[in-house]
Amino acid sequence: MTTEAAVRSVEADRAPGAPQPARTAPAGRSAEEHRLRRELAAVYRLVAHFRMTDLIFTHISVRLPGPWQHFLINPYGLLFEEITASNLVKIDLAGNPVEESPHPVNPAGFVIHSAVHAARPDANCVLHTHTRAGCAVAAQQGGLLPLNQMSMEFHRRLGYHDYEGVALNLDERRRLVADLAGHPAMILRNHGLLTVGETPGRAFLRMYYLERACQIQTTAQATGAPLVLPAAEVCELTARQLSGEAHGSDLQDDQAYGLAWAALLRLAHRIAPDHTD
Repeated sequence: MTTEAAVRSVEADRAPGAPQPARTAPAGRSAEEHRLRRELAAVYRLVAHFRMTDLIFTHISVRLPGPWQHFLINPYGLLFEEITASNLVKIDLAGNPVEESPHPVNPAGFVIHSAVHAARPDANCVLHTHTRAGCAVAAQQGGLLPLNQMSMEFHRRLGYHDYEGVALNLDERRRLVADLAGHPAMILRNHGLLTVGETPGRAFLRMYYLERACQIQTTAQATGAPLVLPAAEVCELTARQLSGEAHGSDLQDDQAYGLAWAALLRLAHRIAPDHTD
């Protein structure tokens, strides 16, 4: 399905508004859903641990396997440190609950996440933040600069979406997915950051390093010293090395993300053992 067709499909359905009855869910939860619930809850706790939260107002979602087009998202009203595997809310692409839950879903979160999940089959996890450094770079005309190895991961692999107000208008979804295109990350101008990933771990690691890149940029700019920008070909090589694309270097490192995510899961179990509840 093309991006345009996917967005039209979503727009044909109702947006979340008045309470709607839960649709009949498949009997029981699969082992894969239980695993994804635990991983998504771990991402919420890690985002809280690394101070990338905005009280209750940002969101992370993960698509569930199967033909139903369901995804999990945070219960609106809970802090990220309160989110567990069992209290995540399951909705469909129209915003309808597919299981009973006492919690609503953030309407802006529905708009952003339903758009990306509908348009990007590879975007199984979508992560959005409003951090100080991320919002600072989102307010800069030049956007993210290739000042450091961390920022070079996103060289020519970063979308930009102009601010349209709080994301409460369904029509914005068309422009969101057009601006994201096939990129792994996007800066929402005057708003914040967004990353996607094939897995929760990949989306989190992209956000971690996109956030660090923004922190480095604002720190470097605050010194007032002239900034050094590497040559474009060096930025492109580094982006290929860090993204796993063919890069022709003498050595390869195809274990980095897997090892880092395993370490982060161990951290989540230490700092928030209740996230799996």
